[in-house]
Amino acid sequence: MTERSVVHATFVINRVYDASPARVFKAFSNSEARDRWFVKSEGWPVAEYTYDFRVGGQEHGRFSPDGKMIVLNETTYWDIVPDQRIISAYAMDIDGNRISVSVATIELKPEGKGTRLTYTEQGAFLDGYDIPAQREAGCRDLYEKLAVELERQGEDA
Repeated sequence: MTERSVVHATFVINRVYDASPARVFKAFSNSEARDRWFVKSEGWPVAEYTYDFRVGGQEHGRFSPDGKMIVLNETTYWDIVPDQRIISAYAMDIDGNRISVSVATIELKPEGKGTRLTYTEQGAFLDGYDIPAQREAGCRDLYEKLAVELERQGEDA
């Protein structure tokens, strides 16, 4: 049995996109767009996935990077201000073991002709299954994939 422990951590990611706050927000609120950069970006088989993007709505995903290990993500959306802010809380499990519980805040602010996205995660990382640096690296990678999605959409998205 793994020794019980908890590591609390906060990290912040700042990223500027060459897209309006409305376009960046749409990449979160539009399920097809979000599916491309968030859900299927790793190429993992998706066992099940639901996305209800509204205050009180939930996201539930079960994935497997190798067909053996099962990753579960359960998210609840607590605050959504279109084109400005998204606040959610989420828990992640691997093979039935809870690895973390986090509160995540996404802020979108105009910067020049683009948007500054500030992502702040406050997490409790449990029992050594995940560490803050690993989570931050994964989030940074996702926000790079969002940049690719915004480029793919182009100006008329």
